[in-house]
Amino acid sequence: MAGAPVLELEAAAAALARGALLAYPAEGVWGLGCRPDDTAAVARLLAAKRRAPDKGLILIAADAAALAPYLAPLDAAQRRALEDGAGTTWLAPANPEAPPELRGRHPTQAVRVTRHPVCVALCRQVGALVSTSANVEGQAPARTLAQARAAFGDAIDGLAAGDLGDAAGPSEIRDLASGRVVRPAAA
Repeated sequence: MAGAPVLELEAAAAALARGALLAYPAEGVWGLGCRPDDTAAVARLLAAKRRAPDKGLILIAADAAALAPYLAPLDAAQRRALEDGAGTTWLAPANPEAPPELRGRHPTQAVRVTRHPVCVALCRQVGALVSTSANVEGQAPARTLAQARAAFGDAIDGLAAGDLGDAAGPSEIRDLASGRVVRPAAA
């Protein structure tokens, strides 16, 4: 298994726009993602990760507006929390018309406004991205390009060049309605 090529940001964004499945550096671990409106790419992502479709997936974007089609209407305080809570993944009320494979069995959609430069650049080109940790279900998330490549080999179309952020691991997850911490940030 040779493994997927490393792509510069412009090529990575173009590949995503064409339906690619990519790994890329994020805030604390490598991410695995595709466009959320590409059902074939989402199915490939779930298969590569060996993730049950009913678990749901995280969506990231450079701003809250790009996440709006996947969410029920939010009030001003919720929109502010989403925008100001960069690095936090929020469980927000899902738009019932959004693709069910994104939220799984949940009434909420996991979303994060990212500030990681690679993720922001990709999102600015294609809008929201499905973004899950780059690992096969049950294994540790990739913290290096080599680990992401080893986990997925030729099952993905490429890896976006760049450096991992400063977070110690996967993001904190909070409920947007209550603020309750569902998963603490890695220490």
